[in-house]
Amino acid sequence: QVQLQESGPGLVKPSQTLSLTCTVSGGSITTNYDYWKWIRQPPGKELEWIGTVTSTGSTYFSPSLRSRTSISRDTSNNQFSLHLASVTPEDTAVYYCARSTIVTGARYDYWGRGTQVTVSS
Repeated sequence: QVQLQESGPGLVKPSQTLSLTCTVSGGSITTNYDYWKWIRQPPGKELEWIGTVTSTGSTYFSPSLRSRTSISRDTSNNQFSLHLASVTPEDTAVYYCARSTIVTGARYDYWGRGTQVTVSS
């Protein structure tokens, strides 16, 4: 079975870059037609899609976050990472990595447990 696990700092200072890594087991991030996504949920708000990386490394991002978001991959370790620059307290959220079988939309097949990230000085 596919399992995903987020890792990274739980506290980030304003203006810094938030970096999280998702480690995948039971599946490969290079499998064709699998889409690997980052999603977040700020307190009291709905889930928000951040971005996607495909099996070949193409990336797509939410328009509201595109200018300061990137996703990288480490295929040898079956990992993909989120980098969100210039964070503010409004970026405080639970961050999830997930797999989807569609490139667009909000259908997710497997989820990580999520990790709380707080942006605060």
